[in-house]
This record gives sequence, C-alpha cells and structure tokens, in this order.
Amino acid sequence: MKEKGFSKDFIMVVIGQIISLFGNAALRFALPLYLLNQTGSSALYGTVTACAFLPSIAMSPIGGIVADRVNKRNIMVALDFLTAAVVGGLAVCLRFGNEVLLIALTLMLLYGIAGAYQPSVQAAIPVLVRQEKVMSATSIINTVSSLSSLTGPVLGGILYSMYGLVPVLILCTTCFFASAVMEIFIHIPYQKPEKHDHIVRILKTDFAQGIHFAWKENRKIGDVVLIICGINLFLSAMMIVGIPYLVTEVLELANQLCGFAEGALAAGGLVGGICAGIFAKRLKFSQAGNQIMAAAASVFPMAIILFLPVSAIVVYGVMMVCCFGIMMFATIFTVQMMSYVQIVTPRNLTGKVIALVLMVSTCSQPLGNAMYGILFELCRGAEAFVVLFSGIVSFALAAVTRKSFQSMETEYRNA
Repeated sequence: MKEKGFSKDFIMVVIGQIISLFGNAALRFALPLYLLNQTGSSALYGTVTACAFLPSIAMSPIGGIVADRVNKRNIMVALDFLTAAVVGGLAVCLRFGNEVLLIALTLMLLYGIAGAYQPSVQAAIPVLVRQEKVMSATSIINTVSSLSSLTGPVLGGILYSMYGLVPVLILCTTCFFASAVMEIFIHIPYQKPEKHDHIVRILKTDFAQGIHFAWKENRKIGDVVLIICGINLFLSAMMIVGIPYLVTEVLELANQLCGFAEGALAAGGLVGGICAGIFAKRLKFSQAGNQIMAAAASVFPMAIILFLPVSAIVVYGVMMVCCFGIMMFATIFTVQMMSYVQIVTPRNLTGKVIALVLMVSTCSQPLGNAMYGILFELCRGAEAFVVLFSGIVSFALAAVTRKSFQSMETEYRNA
C-alpha cells in the first residue's frame, strides 16, 4: 500500500541504486579510460564505447517485458549478482592478456545488463508512490544516478591513478554484491499474469503493445523518443567521447583530472535532479524544450575557449563549468520526460513503454560515439570545430522541436 510519504521499500530501492550505480559509474569511467591510456586512439575509444551500447539496445525491450511479468525485485537482485560475477571475472582474466577484447566484452555485458535493469527500476516507481509524487520520485532516482556518477568517476579516478585497474574492479564487484544482498529484502507489489503463452509469442505481443501505445495512442511519446535520439547523437555522444579525449590527449592532463571532469557532469546531473524534485509542481511539460536549448547553449563556451591561445588548465576550467551546465539542464529534461511517460502510460504497459523509450533513444548513441571518435581523430589539432559542430546542431534541433512539447501539459492533466 502506498504511504503518504515515500515507503520503506522505495527508500531501499534508492539505497540499492546508490550502491549499484556507483559501481557502474566507476567502471564506465575506468574501463574506457584504460583503453585510451593504452592506445591513445580516439577512434578505438569511440568504437568500443559504441559497441558497448548495442547490447543495451537489444536488452531494454526484453527487460521491459520481463518487468511487467516478473517480480521487479527478483530482476534487480539477479542482475546485480550477475554484474558482480562479470566484473570479478574480468579482474581474474586480465592477467591472461587480450585486454582490448576483454574490456570491450565486459562493457557490452555491463550495458546489456543495465538495459534490462533500468526498466524494472523505472516501472517500480508508479507502483511504490502516489501519482502526485511520481515526478519527485523520478527526480530522486535521477539524483541518485547523478550522485553515483559524481562519486564513481572521482573516486574511481583517484583509485585508478594510484593503484591501477584491478583495485577498481574489486571495489565495484563488492558494490554489486552488496546491492544484490540488500535488494533481497525489498517488497514490490506484484500480480502474476494469468495468461501463459509461448515465450516468443509473449515477446512479440508485448513489444507490439508498447509500440502501438507509444506511436498510435499517444504520439507524443514517440515524438519525445525521436528528439532524445537527436540529442544523444549530436550532444551526449560528443560529451562521452570528447571529454576524456580532450582532457587526456589534447590538453595532456592527468587521468585524475579526467575523473573530476566526469564528476562535473555528474554534479550538474545531481543539481538538475534536485531542482526537478524541488520545483516539480512548477515545471511545465510544455516548456521542456527550453531545457535542451539551454544544455546546447552551454556547449559554445567550451568550443570558444578551445580556439583561444590559453593554458590547458584554463581550458579545463571552462570545460568543467560547461559540463556542469549541460548535464544540469539535460537532467531536468530527462526527469520531465520520464515522469510524463510514467504518468500517461497504463500500469500494465509501463515497463514495456519505458523499455521502448530507452531502447529507441539509445539507438543513436553508438552511432554518435563512433562518429565523434572518427571526427576527433580526423580533426587532430582542430578539435574545437568538432565541439562547435555539436553545439550548433544540438541547439538547432532543440529550437525546431520546441513545439512538440506544448500539448503535453493537457495530456498530463487528463491522465
């Protein structure tokens, strides 16, 4: 039964997310950076991170379908135990060589597991809290993600710089194992589906239901997905590939400072998540496009400073501020959009539709990562043009799509 505030079970979900996402953030920082340090190639870095997203795309719809048919608690527990085993296995296998292949495979497994994991977390929110608290609860989950993304790269960067990769892997394995053990004691209301059918037919039917709702019954969800695809392609991918490459290879600064830059992104996400929670009642879906315009505008100072003949530490400082601004506005936008989807989607379709949103919007990420990896490689010595390209295209995309959000407020009020 949903309580007036946040239930004990929702709080335990949040704590589990803190522990698990910390491990994920540290790994997603340390593993690609290790490859970049070993090879110095932005093209390889971009290709590996692009390949890592592919299993996430494939697993998101399966995770959403399973989330609507299986106890969400059991999904979280099983996947955290599996992640602990994968990371622990990598720590053992690294001593046998083939580091690039091992890290690429591990990243693919991690992203695939995350793709199956997140629909269960997001679909659990409307079950554990009242409707008027959905946006606040979603902002808490996003704030936790940002907090973990802040501490993960910073602490992971310090540990990696001082002791190497293996201690980071051991720490992350411990995080996933601890999260899984704690999640065993969470109770999430669950009603077993009465209908039993062949697994392939279930997957086909459920996936079709999600597509029909998102693109036929509520076209706004489909519009949102396409907009997020564009933002991931031109803005998010530039940040994922560009920040580590610019800091370590172009500015030639220490790995630890790269961790702080990743931390600035996470800090912006943390502040954005807190703001979304505090001002949940004032944030209008019709104005969501303004957040993306602000995020895109935050790219331009970073591009400009790269053109100027200033010291590397000054460029780094401006990049830190820009990273903070980009992620703050992007997080507010993400909270608004996920809240909208959770509220307007029927409970029996929530997992499937959220998974569909995550899957389709993520499809553009690998392409963007690979594209920017090649662009930075081709534009050695002129990286500022790549960053400027990202800002111009992202801002234009945000400006063109602002009207798509204007009718959302009415649909939300009627839900």
